[in-house]
Amino acid sequence: MLAAIEAGGTKFICAVGGAHDDIWAQKTIPTSTPDETLSACARFFQDAQVRFGVITGLGIASFGPLDLTRSATYGSLLATPKSGWAGTNFAHYFGHQVGVRVALDTDVNAAVLAEARVGAARGARDAVYITVGTGIGVGVMSGGQLLHGTLHPELGHMPVPRAHGDEKFESQCPYHSDCVEGLASGPAIAMRASMPASILPSDHLAWQAEAYYLAQLCRTITLAYAPERIIIGGGVMAQKSLIGKVRREAERLIAGYVPVATRSGGMERYIVEPALGKISGLVGAFLLAQQNKPTGGR
Repeated sequence: MLAAIEAGGTKFICAVGGAHDDIWAQKTIPTSTPDETLSACARFFQDAQVRFGVITGLGIASFGPLDLTRSATYGSLLATPKSGWAGTNFAHYFGHQVGVRVALDTDVNAAVLAEARVGAARGARDAVYITVGTGIGVGVMSGGQLLHGTLHPELGHMPVPRAHGDEKFESQCPYHSDCVEGLASGPAIAMRASMPASILPSDHLAWQAEAYYLAQLCRTITLAYAPERIIIGGGVMAQKSLIGKVRREAERLIAGYVPVATRSGGMERYIVEPALGKISGLVGAFLLAQQNKPTGGR
């Protein structure tokens, strides 16, 4: 039996089963304090072991930033904006409470793993997943391996030129005045348009600025990693007209300099939506559990 957690800022989704497509039990737990949330997750897994047997691997796809290096604090949240959660060590806690070795990675790295194995980038060895919601995160698979260094990719905080007419907009990132997350996340859209993205009409001008910022991110990803696919998911992408706008802007910005998109079958096949929808992170957590080893080099 494998176990998986998709750990988010608003909820933790816990599941057990034989594989990502063979789930035996699942529970959603609201994200409150670390003690309350993690203990509720641990009880779910302990009960599952009584019902179904021994858990042989646990994968966690988590919000970040995370310490994934060979260090004493491996598996810990770093300076996360989620109040009270900095320093929480997932690997240590669940390793002791569930009695199993823990494989941990970011939610976006787990998502790109899932999409590359069984989703929109199936079979690809080089793929990138972008999630656009409350924040903007990027997961990178290069040469079949999830990318890590002294930290995992944090391209959501890449600086970008401002869209025309957007020069005076106040970034919604507390750290940077001109990063993609500060200018194109869900809160940024809501601030710019004076209404949430979920109810913003598809012809509102704010969507053009959004497409411009996301296209700049896609251009940088293309030039830096030359992936076979760029997958863009997250709540903001529920606006179905947005993906087309991003493709057109990205094609304009790349300006024919590199043939990656052409080799992938055109922009419609190069920049795509996730095939797994909202469950990419959970599927990725199951795949991490199958590997039965931490992905950060420990």
